[in-house]
Amino acid sequence: MAAPLLLVHGGAHGAWCWEPTLAVLSAEALAVDLPPRSIRGGPGRHQAPPGLEDIGVSDWADAVLAEADRVGWNRFVLVGHSLGGLTVAEVCRRAPRRVAHAVYVSAVVPEEGSCVADLLGLPGQPEDGQLGMSEELAAAMFCSDMDEAQTRFVLDHLGLEAWRPLIEPVDRSGLDPSLPTTYVRLARDQALAPPVQEACVAALRAACPGLEVAEIDSGHDVMVSRPAELAAVLDRVASSAG
Repeated sequence: MAAPLLLVHGGAHGAWCWEPTLAVLSAEALAVDLPPRSIRGGPGRHQAPPGLEDIGVSDWADAVLAEADRVGWNRFVLVGHSLGGLTVAEVCRRAPRRVAHAVYVSAVVPEEGSCVADLLGLPGQPEDGQLGMSEELAAAMFCSDMDEAQTRFVLDHLGLEAWRPLIEPVDRSGLDPSLPTTYVRLARDQALAPPVQEACVAALRAACPGLEVAEIDSGHDVMVSRPAELAAVLDRVASSAG
């Protein structure tokens, strides 16, 4: 029996982005909204809630484990896209016995002790402590291989994001080096370019020497533009982890 899949979205996204992939997965799966939920695709997604500047990776890991508890999953495959890589690593570090396999989908994996802002060469923290972008920039970064309907689906759901997780130094010191781990490279990614993905693979391999690398010929939001191809990778992992 396949292990269940717990799906974690990336920055400015929400559980909504996994809908096309959820529709074609064979394994049991659940997508989680990271806090704060008000910016995850709903009508308030462009309005910064109180305390947004205080949200950190620890809060995101808490939310993932709470969701697993809510549905009664003691052990699961944990999948993180883009900025969700931070949450995956933190959950694996904190609760290694609960994660049967970790999957990083074009996910950020900074070098130990550094942060996402260092990895991506981002400027300093904005005064309002939040991350947002224009539709034009979002379409170029996330929707480069999508048709009009797919692009509209993404742009109509994107919201703000907390900045603090981007400047928190990562700590993977507690990761189990034997934990089965897969990194999914996206060949046409415009948000996390292939050379940056390679740096992430190298950083992750330092913590997990047995790292498996898969590749899909897609842009950044593969779960929307190439759901069947991503589902095939995830179903294979879930079957082997069951």
